[in-house]
Amino acid sequence: MNRDPDPVPPGDKTAEAAAFPQRLARTVLAAALGLLGLWILHRFLPALIWAAIFAIALRPLYRRVTVPRAGRHDAEILAPLIATALVGLVFVLPLVWVGLALLREFGAIAQYLAEAQKSGIPVPGWLSGLPGFGHPLAAWWHGNLTDPVAAHALLERFYAGLRFESARQIGGEIVHRVTLFGFMLLTLFFLFRDGDALAVEMARLSGRVLGPDGERIGGHMIAAVHGTVNGLVLVGLAEGVLLGFAYAFAGLPHPVSIGALTGVLAVIPFGAPVAFAGAALYLMAVGSPVAAVAILAFGFVVVFVADHFVRPVLIGGAIRLPFLWVLLGILGGIETFGLLGLFLGPVTMAALMSLWRDWTANPAQP
Repeated sequence: MNRDPDPVPPGDKTAEAAAFPQRLARTVLAAALGLLGLWILHRFLPALIWAAIFAIALRPLYRRVTVPRAGRHDAEILAPLIATALVGLVFVLPLVWVGLALLREFGAIAQYLAEAQKSGIPVPGWLSGLPGFGHPLAAWWHGNLTDPVAAHALLERFYAGLRFESARQIGGEIVHRVTLFGFMLLTLFFLFRDGDALAVEMARLSGRVLGPDGERIGGHMIAAVHGTVNGLVLVGLAEGVLLGFAYAFAGLPHPVSIGALTGVLAVIPFGAPVAFAGAALYLMAVGSPVAAVAILAFGFVVVFVADHFVRPVLIGGAIRLPFLWVLLGILGGIETFGLLGLFLGPVTMAALMSLWRDWTANPAQP
């Protein structure tokens, strides 16, 4: 049943004038309800956006696995449930591993800090070997941490800075984050299950609101999500794997952990050099200058190839967006939205560039 007002005959200015208030009222009502809905859900918007990002990024793989089983009951319930559970495990298992590792180390760290308050902390032998600032840093360490009285005072100030958060506040924040994570997984399940129907409805909505170009602009935004996931996340993890092998070959302790940290930092532009430069400084300080230079050279080669050849093709090529605007979108997005900005920034730039090309190619178009 068509709920829209009766179509206005061409040239009937009286009927057109009578229909205008109805259209205006519907527009105002829709805007008011939309703003009210955003205000109600504003605490859950990050979870909704993350769910949408994961659903868009994983949709091709999900459809490749589930389409051959279309029409079966497990394709409607079991398949999205398994996919959602796998996404949850990808995040939960590393956090559990880190938490258990911290619990194992907590006793040793607490005992070490207690002994440091009594007897001070001796200067590590490798600290003065750091090029450039090793000797000043060793002198500061000797004056503030080697002496038991100074070390006790410094650690007391450190503890005082940590006491501003009560256990109840920390626990409440953890519960809130866990709730958002659970809500994100719940939303992701429904997006996996009903993604095709939702995509059709969104295409109709974009065509009705934005006209013939709406679906194309939406396609550019989806391509931006795919390009960002491939160009940032996957390429960053690949950098971490390559540099992890280099760390192991150079004799760096804990190469797997440091390689994983490098992969996480490599997702953020200019993050990987921080990791491998720190590894090179450590190798230089412990008397392995050749290994340090090799890590620096290999790291810069990997980052140069990734940033100048691989990422521009994966991100900019997918949406025909110059890499400068991709980079500005990423950095500006991180500054504004935090980790979500890694994806929201390029998506926004892709939509703006699509509109820019439409308006500059068709000057007469409003």
